[in-house]
Amino acid sequence: MRVAFATTDGVKVDEHFGRAGMFVVYDLMQHGFKFLETRKFADGRDAEIEDTKGMGQIHDDRVQMKVDKLADCRIIYMTEIGGPSAARLVKKGIMPMKVKDTVLIEEALLKLLETVKTSPPPWLRKAVKNSQKCNSAEEQK
Repeated sequence: MRVAFATTDGVKVDEHFGRAGMFVVYDLMQHGFKFLETRKFADGRDAEIEDTKGMGQIHDDRVQMKVDKLADCRIIYMTEIGGPSAARLVKKGIMPMKVKDTVLIEEALLKLLETVKTSPPPWLRKAVKNSQKCNSAEEQK
């Protein structure tokens, strides 16, 4: 299952979804996790989204492009997210996860892995199950 993290340095979850210029993506597996890639939207903050705030459809389209480029992830961690952006993620089957304080990505992954193994809430159990089905289908190709 792919998990993305809004980050400024690739080490900590420390950015707002909309202004995040970078997300790192990990594959969460049954017994661990591995780094897959960095998805860069901008150097530093994502000015295309910040500068269009309040511009209606132009802003909405920019946010939707970011959501679409992260659509293969089942969970995205961030420090903040606006209601409309969160709704867009959920509509794509992605769970937005807000962290109260800056957290190390590795710590978030370890905690998520432990939750998956011990007592996942229904939405997480479903996400894991769906990603396992996708992985099995890809392996059979």
